[in-house]
Amino acid sequence: MSDIPLFRLLTRDEFSTAISWAAAEWWNPGHHDADAFWAADPSGFYGMFLDGELIGTASIVSYAGRLGFVGLFIVKPEWRGRGWGTQFWEFFIGKLSARLEPDAPMALDGVFTMQPYYARSGFVFLHRNLRMEGKGIAGEVNCGLRDLREIPQDHLANFDARFFGVPRQEFLRRWISPEGGLGLASISQGEILGIGVVRPCLRGFKIGPLFAESEEIAEEIFCALSHHAADSPLFLDIPEVNPDAQALAARHGFREVFGCARMVRGSAPDLPWRQIFGVTTFELG
Repeated sequence: MSDIPLFRLLTRDEFSTAISWAAAEWWNPGHHDADAFWAADPSGFYGMFLDGELIGTASIVSYAGRLGFVGLFIVKPEWRGRGWGTQFWEFFIGKLSARLEPDAPMALDGVFTMQPYYARSGFVFLHRNLRMEGKGIAGEVNCGLRDLREIPQDHLANFDARFFGVPRQEFLRRWISPEGGLGLASISQGEILGIGVVRPCLRGFKIGPLFAESEEIAEEIFCALSHHAADSPLFLDIPEVNPDAQALAARHGFREVFGCARMVRGSAPDLPWRQIFGVTTFELG
C-alpha cells in the first residue's frame, strides 16, 4: 500500500460520492444539489486518492476569478489523523489561489470546531450562520409571487449578485427550479424585491437562498415556500447578524440545530446581511 496520497480533479461521477459523504456527515444535501454545484465550476472539485481509492474531497469553486468558496472538505473517518488532510488542504487552497484574481477573497462556512484550523491559513471569522429547523405549514399564499423560471436570467443574476457578491449565473440556472422544489420572486413595477428557493433534501426540505428588501417581503416568500413543504421538516440557514432573520425563524417555531462559521481570507465582500434571510448553501456560499 502506498503511503503517499494522490490529489486530482474529480470526475462528475466521483463528485456524486462527495455529495453522499456530505449526507453521511448529516449536512443534509439536496437531492439535486450536485447538478447545480457542478455547473458552477466543473474544475472546482478535487479528490484525495490512496491506491485508487477516494479518501477525501473538497470543493474550491471560483466564481469568475472574483471570489473563491471552499466547501465539502471531508476526509473519510478511517483515514483521519495521519496528516494527509492537511496536505490536501494546502494543495487545494494553493490551487484555488492560482485560479483567482490577485486580490480576490476566499470564503467558507466551516463547522465551529474547525475555526482554529482555518484561521492558521489566514481565514478570519465574520459571523455564525445558523441552521434552523421547523416544519412546513400549509397556509394562504400570495398569488402575486412569480415563478423564478419566468424571470429574465440576467435580471435574476443581477439581483442575486447584490446579495452574494459576484455573479453566478450558471449555478442559478440550475438552482432555481429543483425537481420537487420551488423558486419564487416578489416583483413590483418590474423590479425584483425578493427571491427564495425551497428544495427537497435527504431529510425534509431546505430554503435557500432567501433574499429580500424587507422583513415583510421575506415573510411573504417564506410562507409560500413553507406551504410547498407542508407537513415536512423544513430548514433555513440564517446569518446570525440579521436579527430580522432570527425573528422570522422564531415566529414560525424554528429552532437552531446546527451551524457554521462564515470565514473569509482577504477582503470580505460588502454584503447587505440585514436583507439576507437565508444563505443559499453552506457548501458553495
